[in-house]
Amino acid sequence: MNTRGHPLSTLFRWVLIALMLVWTLVPIAWMVLSSFKPNNAITAYPPELFFAPTLAHYGALFSGGNNLWHNVVNSLIATGVSTFIAVVLGATAGYGLSRIQIRGKDHLAFWIISTRMAPIAAVIVPLYLMFRYLHMLDSYSGLIVAYLSFNLPFAIWLMTAFFDDLPRDLEEAARIDGATKWQVFWHVALPLMKPGIATTTILCFIFAWNDYAFAATFAGPGTQTIPIAAAQLLTQTGIDWGKLLAIGTVVVCPMAVFGLLVKRWLVTGLTLGAVK
Repeated sequence: MNTRGHPLSTLFRWVLIALMLVWTLVPIAWMVLSSFKPNNAITAYPPELFFAPTLAHYGALFSGGNNLWHNVVNSLIATGVSTFIAVVLGATAGYGLSRIQIRGKDHLAFWIISTRMAPIAAVIVPLYLMFRYLHMLDSYSGLIVAYLSFNLPFAIWLMTAFFDDLPRDLEEAARIDGATKWQVFWHVALPLMKPGIATTTILCFIFAWNDYAFAATFAGPGTQTIPIAAAQLLTQTGIDWGKLLAIGTVVVCPMAVFGLLVKRWLVTGLTLGAVK
């Protein structure tokens, strides 16, 4: 039996892949390349492909009064802590939803993920009032709780799907050998969930890292994140394209490197059936 596709189908598939690569990679490559151009070359028409590279935009970002390091640290703290909490709680809650048989479990799982579908406008006002009452505005704890409001339901839903795909034979064998439920979860199920944990971690980290709406509402002078610093370059007097492109590179490149480092687990996790 011939398992090879029709030549036209194969050609169409490769053309589609090439178009998707151009659609996703060319803007990023252009942003990174332009961040090393002098100001007069960034907006030049026709675009200049050959130029004298400069680090002036990065130097201006990471020195002087508008030092971006403060925003980078804020983003790392808020994003890292919220992602860690979301993955830990998501893994335990997801395992419980997957393994415990209770009435209305499907409705409970749908309600959890439905909270992720709520528009930001429906969530941001109640959170703002709550944070103001609890004095959590312009604080890391406020940002972390805000990020958890959309990352935790997603993590629970994703980890539940991963645990559903995990065969239960090993867990049952461990239970027969006398292991407790916690020991089965910690020593048997969790080590087999590395692709799922990596996938959940990456996606939660990216969602929080790229957030602008929550950070613009809840962060203050002491906790502004990188997207807020980028937005401040858009002023009524003009746009500082050099710094803006450099900030965009700072935002995108760490995520790209992070994704490449865990690419094997990410691909394995996304093909386990959780995202289908």
